[in-house]
Amino acid sequence: MANTFNTEHRVGIFIDIQNLYHSARNLYGSRVNYKELVKNLVAGRRLVRTVAYVVSSDPQTGEEAFFDALEKAGIELRMKDIQVYPSGAKKADWDVGMAVDAIKMAPNFDVIILVTGDGDFIPLVEYMQAGFGKIIEVAAFSKTTSGKLKEKADRFIDIENVPKAIFKTEKSRKSGVKNVSSTTKKE
Repeated sequence: MANTFNTEHRVGIFIDIQNLYHSARNLYGSRVNYKELVKNLVAGRRLVRTVAYVVSSDPQTGEEAFFDALEKAGIELRMKDIQVYPSGAKKADWDVGMAVDAIKMAPNFDVIILVTGDGDFIPLVEYMQAGFGKIIEVAAFSKTTSGKLKEKADRFIDIENVPKAIFKTEKSRKSGVKNVSSTTKKE
């Protein structure tokens, strides 16, 4: 039985790019097709805003082309440089920035979709539900998503089951990684 959504619901999507990138690469040797993912997550509702949080590390890696592709797909980018500490340690997360943006923008949405599997977002989910009465959906790869985050969300969407949401890369084709983008959504 398919879910039916209120087509009048205003949707805001917040994407943790680092979380999805590493999950897709480590699980499937693949990449996420963000345009298809967003289209599927909206599910006929009114998309108000999509914001992706990215970290710039080295322009020589081709990341600029990736950032351009996100923007061409209608995704607004929040960007910061990777932090490199004197010890050589690197830090590259947007958790606080993503949470603050979701709280600031909450009055504009009926549904907030957090595209991340990071359990650090549990307090945000609880606050948005209790404090603002928002419907909170979480979309991520089930295998790399916090079990508690799945439980707290009003709806969990396993990206593995979203049609066309995963691009097979040349490396994944050669290694025989299953093409998960051809699976159908089950709920």
